Amino acid sequence: MHARTRLLALDDAPALADLVRADQEFQAPWEPARDERWYTEAGQRDDVRAALDRHEAGLALPCVVLDEAGAVAGRVNLNNVVRGAFQSASLGYWVASASDGRGLATGAVAEMLRRAFTDLGLHRVEAGTLLHNAASQKVLERNGFTRYGLAPRYLRIAGRWQDHVLFQVLAPGTP
Repeated sequence: MHARTRLLALDDAPALADLVRADQEFQAPWEPARDERWYTEAGQRDDVRAALDRHEAGLALPCVVLDEAGAVAGRVNLNNVVRGAFQSASLGYWVASASDGRGLATGAVAEMLRRAFTDLGLHRVEAGTLLHNAASQKVLERNGFTRYGLAPRYLRIAGRWQDHVLFQVLAPGTP
């Protein structure tokens, strides 16, 4: 199954609010602690607006993951785009629990890598996962990412600083 993605839009805020509200408990071990506003349409609209501002500045490519019916099923983003000698970005993604295990995340990541290397001309995409997030690590490995390190207390997830496994993939043809 190949997921489809498209650029995030303000009109996605209601669907995203429904997803994050429904999956609040499911996503909690993998996400930063969020205030209650995050789970509202207004909170999602603020987040979408900020992501689109970063996109307009050339710093991010924020997208939604679409399911087989074309409904919003999650988010996938290239963040922290750095140009110059680095030509790199960070990848982040999530898929709603109702769509879990159907290949949407794997397909969405594949599509974002194509965009990163073809459309944006990047050299490298990196991603990090919690040590125990085997499902996310499999998504990355299926897309050609290789593990290259461990970052102690890398991100504040679920209310505490947690170690992350670091992965990267280089543009095809990179010596």
